Amino acid sequence: MSDIHSETVAYVRDTMLPEREPPGSTVGAVGWMRENLFSGWFNTILTVVSLILIAWIVSVVLPWAWSPTWNAESLNECRGILNEMGREGHFAGACWGVIHDRWVQLFFGFYPADLYWRPILAFLLLAPALAPVLFSDKVPAKLLYFTAIYPVLFPWLLWGGPIWTPILVLVGFVLAGVIFSYLSRASGTLIGIIAALAFVVVWFIWGLGAISGQINHMLGVSRLDAKLEQVQDRIADRTAELARIDAELAETQAELAEIMKAESEAKETGDGAFLNLINTAQPTRQRLKGLRAEKNLYGNEVSDLNSLRQRIERLSTNVEDMPRLEEEAAKARADLPQDVSNVRTENGLSALNQRIANGEADVPSENVAALETALTLEAKLRATKEAVIDTYADVARIGLRPVDSRQFGGMMLSLTIGVVSIALSLPIGVLLALGRQSHLPLLKALCVGFIEFIRGVPLITLLFVASTLLNIFLPPGTSFDIILRVIIMATLFASAYMAEVVRGGLAALPKGQYEGADSLGLNYWQAQRLIIMPQALKISIPGIVSTFIGLFKDTTLVSIIGLLDPLGLSNAIRADSAWNGIVWEIYGFIALMFFVFCFSMSRYSMYLERKLHTGHR
Repeated sequence: MSDIHSETVAYVRDTMLPEREPPGSTVGAVGWMRENLFSGWFNTILTVVSLILIAWIVSVVLPWAWSPTWNAESLNECRGILNEMGREGHFAGACWGVIHDRWVQLFFGFYPADLYWRPILAFLLLAPALAPVLFSDKVPAKLLYFTAIYPVLFPWLLWGGPIWTPILVLVGFVLAGVIFSYLSRASGTLIGIIAALAFVVVWFIWGLGAISGQINHMLGVSRLDAKLEQVQDRIADRTAELARIDAELAETQAELAEIMKAESEAKETGDGAFLNLINTAQPTRQRLKGLRAEKNLYGNEVSDLNSLRQRIERLSTNVEDMPRLEEEAAKARADLPQDVSNVRTENGLSALNQRIANGEADVPSENVAALETALTLEAKLRATKEAVIDTYADVARIGLRPVDSRQFGGMMLSLTIGVVSIALSLPIGVLLALGRQSHLPLLKALCVGFIEFIRGVPLITLLFVASTLLNIFLPPGTSFDIILRVIIMATLFASAYMAEVVRGGLAALPKGQYEGADSLGLNYWQAQRLIIMPQALKISIPGIVSTFIGLFKDTTLVSIIGLLDPLGLSNAIRADSAWNGIVWEIYGFIALMFFVFCFSMSRYSMYLERKLHTGHR
């Protein structure tokens, strides 16, 4: 056995191996860097170059961002503070005073300051409303009742109005559900869906307005005298408050002027004197800003109360004049010559005058004069009716103060459009995807035509249609809220893309899933709800969330049609003489706000994929 040694025996060793260095770590931070950053000479070079580039960017950005200009009230003050520190030039430092001065406006636009609690509450309640949908395994199922109520509560909190409006909306949906339940059992699911949708349309176009009008009229008549007395007392109280605020304003302005007398001397002194002066004046400036906001608030309230008082005082006269105006308008319309009888709007009259001027129409001047008289009487009648209806509504209102859509703006506007459009585009997209795969030729053609048309038109074109052309197709005097129009167009736009994303998920399912549903005896809707659609949506999660993120970012396009989203407000802020020249700070802040929301959606998508184990395993 003496010939046996380590070179001739495979599994028995009687000699020691020579010592070697321990292997490199493959776990922890060191192991991760060894595997991902320094795995070879090429990756090592890329890592070193990237680190140098990052270090250079940080060395430029950090000194610029680290700027003690939070309390500055203008770009000139920012530059004065930076010059005092020996920092000059275009990239001397950030002027964060613009964010300190306008961050509330960037979030809320021109929404009334005393009503900020309403949008805050509306978006805070969004979390419990979405919890049963996003985290169904971690919250009680009974929270779904609140989820069902939230779509009615959300617009009521933002736009306000009487308390019976959301109640009547809920009643309409409940009745539609009853109709669907009954007819689906009696005549089939499709008949039930069509009947329920038809009822909803009729209810919201005619029933809701008629019932609300009757409630407003009855309560308005009963509360008219008491409301007038209440309004007069409120006007007296607010007028006294305005006088007090004016006195405090004068005193505070004098105090601020006394502090800022040393501005020129502080700039010349240097050594932080100007920065100290700005910080010293900050409490007085904040008090002055608060007083101005309070004065603006009370001034608007007094103006609204005076308008309501005048409308209440004219109400009886308007009610008495309405039958006479209706008779005169009807007679003037009936007496119109045939060549002008089809013109019913001021735009139509302008077009007719243009055609006459171009020689394209031969209409006697007396006929045009008769048309102008008829249109004037009809416009006066509409204005009188609207004044009576609005006055009764304001007197009878028991609920939240209405807020006009033109006061919406900032991040609140983007979130409102984004949240509603995202919530509506997914179910509509699912229905369009199913319709595109339908065996009914007419239904399939309609869905394919809609999807291809919407995907072939830029969103900005649809927004222009919503803002300018949509009213042409509505009856004269009809007012269609601009934000609602934008939401409709954004929803339709996102639905077309969502339909293709969902169709991709449906196409990825093996044929055996459909055959299995048939073998269980499930009908079409049961198969889609229980077997097909859950799997298709799991596969489509990345595409769905990408569409959501794209839609949310596209809400910035509304600035093109005059709505003041964060980008629209940034242009207005930069037009202010105090902040003219600000660029990076305000756009960086807006980018950060959008990044937070978009990144949150992206992370939730990854969480949902891990939770549902998306894939075929």
